[in-house]
Amino acid sequence: MFRASHFRRSLQSFLHHNHRYSTGKSPTTTEFLRGFSSLSSSTPPSSSSDAEIRKYIGYTILLLGCGAATYYSFPFPDNAKHKKAQLFRYAPLPEDLHTVSNWSGTHEVQTRIFLQPENLGELESIVKESNQKKQKIRPVGSGLSPNGIGLTKAGMVNLALMDKILEVDKDKKLVRVQAGIRVQQLVDGIKEYGLTLQNFASIREQQIGGIVQVGAHGTGARLPPIDEQVVSMKLVSPAKGTIEISKEKDPELFYLARCGLGGLGVVAEVTLQCVERQELVEHTFVSNLKEIKKNHKKFLSENKHVKYLHIPYTDTVVIVTCNPVAKWKGPPKSQPKYTKEEALQPLQDLYKESLWKYRAAAANNSSDENEPDINQLSFTELRDKLIALDPINKEHVMKINQAEAEFWRKSEGYRVGWSDEILGFDCGGQQWVSEICFPAGSISKPSMKDLEYIEELIQLIEKENIPAPAPIEQRWTACSKSLLSPAYSPAEADVFSWVGIIMYLPTMDARQRKQITEEFFHYRNLTYAHLWDRYSAYEHWAKIEVPKDKEGLAALQVRLRKKFPVDAYNKARKELDPNHILSNNILEKLFPLSDRVS
Repeated sequence: MFRASHFRRSLQSFLHHNHRYSTGKSPTTTEFLRGFSSLSSSTPPSSSSDAEIRKYIGYTILLLGCGAATYYSFPFPDNAKHKKAQLFRYAPLPEDLHTVSNWSGTHEVQTRIFLQPENLGELESIVKESNQKKQKIRPVGSGLSPNGIGLTKAGMVNLALMDKILEVDKDKKLVRVQAGIRVQQLVDGIKEYGLTLQNFASIREQQIGGIVQVGAHGTGARLPPIDEQVVSMKLVSPAKGTIEISKEKDPELFYLARCGLGGLGVVAEVTLQCVERQELVEHTFVSNLKEIKKNHKKFLSENKHVKYLHIPYTDTVVIVTCNPVAKWKGPPKSQPKYTKEEALQPLQDLYKESLWKYRAAAANNSSDENEPDINQLSFTELRDKLIALDPINKEHVMKINQAEAEFWRKSEGYRVGWSDEILGFDCGGQQWVSEICFPAGSISKPSMKDLEYIEELIQLIEKENIPAPAPIEQRWTACSKSLLSPAYSPAEADVFSWVGIIMYLPTMDARQRKQITEEFFHYRNLTYAHLWDRYSAYEHWAKIEVPKDKEGLAALQVRLRKKFPVDAYNKARKELDPNHILSNNILEKLFPLSDRVS
């Protein structure tokens, strides 16, 4: 009834608009149709103006009829007017269609199959039935991977409802959990036992199954990637059902599946080797590459956690170290020289200056009432706002980097907190990121290749005039025994450096996002062409982007074979998942199951 009356009102409004100048009043729909009928049945007038009127009346009726047919053929759901508008949606989605995107908004799929079992029995049934039907159910975690490695429109399974701590052995420091538990949930849940994880990535929202399967890592030259904390796991495979694997039970499969990219089975349970909960002292200070070269071995060997944040187009390197409080004989008593407000001042000043400049260039000097109070913005929010003004203008990005360098200089100091609080890092907003891993010698004998890589990268950025924002983040880990880990090595003493480059996506404007994306891949491809082979560098599995051209894809497949046991992995995939229900486009492109490189 509402739709019919609404349609009638719309029609009358349309007729009023088209006749108000000729008649002075709005005819009813009936009067209009009666008039049209009489015109059609009467003798054709000799006047050409009457013929024109009839023609346009006919067009009007045709348009209205088409509109009515479209409206009633594709009705909106009853609650459509209450639904939040979505970008790039041209029609309402069916209720059974799920839109799943990664955190950065760089990859998105729509699927009708998004399964969330609540327990192991349900998961086993889902995997068994899907295998029988040859229905894909790609395992997906929290969707934080920049490359969307867990996504496929063909169907997904997510263990967010399987998020329990199952068992804690306080003496052995072993914790058994369901794989859907998030890192922060786990850390909060084992605090009462005085335990925590050995290391952390930058954020805490990953599901344990996901963070392990992609070989994620923290930083610390004596600390391995997170997959090394796994001592056993329960895998639900399509062909062989539920299997338990560990270093003692089927070690060959264990070391292959521990960083298995979700391709060998759905990880249902994980037993982790934890450590005692510790308070850490974080020390942030500013240096430069020349000084770092003199002290690099000391930084790696004497600090439990250390990372460098390189700022392009400046000589500034931010060094962040973290060590147990006991090592410092209590928390440091020194106070910071500057307040947080004073540290943010360079960025705030640049934002005011840049905003005025860009408004003047656009002949728009009026202030936007929706413009946020910059005094309420955090450091990363301010940086996003600044970059959004002109994201791929090198001169503009250089000014932002210089202001950021000043921010870090005024942020030098100490802070104390538990490891799960201290080791996190605010990565900023949506972004494109590429991170590579390569050998860097050992703690006792660093090769210095890690710093050479950075020097060459900085030179490349400056030579090619890349609008590279800060930071270029550099971290270190010990090696992993997981065969598919980028940090895999049979030599216990080996240390690996991880270097990440970035470009932010601080806008939802499609044109700007496209420009930033193109600039980022130009940046990333230059590092690939000039540096990766010479440093034996391989991308993080959650950040590797599959080339769209055949030549690029073939070259990538050849590179992967040089580092990883591709044949052994594919053999295990055929045995455990013969119908490829756990696979997706990324996995099939990186590890083609045929001998032919495609």
